[in-house]
Amino acid sequence: MATAAVAREAVFALRREIARIEGTLPERLELPARESGQEGLVLRRGGAPERAAGLLRTGSAGLDTALGGGLPLASLVEIHGRQSRDAGAVAGFTLALAALARKRTANAPLLWVGAGEAFSEAGAPYMPGILNRFGIEPEAMMFTRTRRLEDALWVAEEAASLTALSVVLLEVRGPSRRLDLTATRRLHHRTQAARRPLFLLRQAGLPEPTAAPVRLVVSAAASGERETLAGRLAGSIGPPAFRVETSRSRTGIPATFMLEWNADERAFHERHTLPDEAQDHGAVVSVSADGAHPAGQAGTVLARGVA
Repeated sequence: MATAAVAREAVFALRREIARIEGTLPERLELPARESGQEGLVLRRGGAPERAAGLLRTGSAGLDTALGGGLPLASLVEIHGRQSRDAGAVAGFTLALAALARKRTANAPLLWVGAGEAFSEAGAPYMPGILNRFGIEPEAMMFTRTRRLEDALWVAEEAASLTALSVVLLEVRGPSRRLDLTATRRLHHRTQAARRPLFLLRQAGLPEPTAAPVRLVVSAAASGERETLAGRLAGSIGPPAFRVETSRSRTGIPATFMLEWNADERAFHERHTLPDEAQDHGAVVSVSADGAHPAGQAGTVLARGVA
């Protein structure tokens, strides 16, 4: 027994060291139920066991399996969009997750924090569409827009501690040195204490090291035709579709899924085939073969008053 306990501790220490080197240090390590003898317990870095808050099932069996059973409810979850044009898909996918998570908290209100140019670049949330598509009432939505990322991080960190909220959304555009492991670790700690999820929406930029144990890369997918009792309605636009990649998860399984959001059922459905003629033909404008346009030489500029 003593030998087995020492071996398990050595494995946990090795995992911590690997995560530290990779810059993905987890805030808690799962202790297998068959070894601990207790279901739903996790082992924190301090060694004290803690009851897990549960997992949020997305409705897609494949994605839930890749995530180890679903999204952790008491956790920082990163939803990343590689390009600016993916901001709408990232927001829509996250709102769908928020709608599912609100069912666990009697539809408690949620807070959406936008940092810097996040709302200006992607557009302000449209409440009639959010109500129709995700069933989130206008009175349940609260918004905060800050000019500086530091202020947005402070608001999100304080809000993540409130059990009166069901979900906190923090939307950030582009890379930032302030959104580092230390800042995201504080956010993750607050979500664990309040047992509420915090979704970090990243517009554009490359994925950076954060303390989020789950990172999903989301982009828009081609929608199929609308299904009716008489069959497919030709020329129509069906439910919104998303391309979801598991970039980081508890299982470490990289996978890609095509999901459709059913607004009537308020649930995701996994799509295994692409709709007809739904192919990505690449960028609309090709990249210049000669590189960026060279800047002109600096000259002398004279200021002159205008009568």
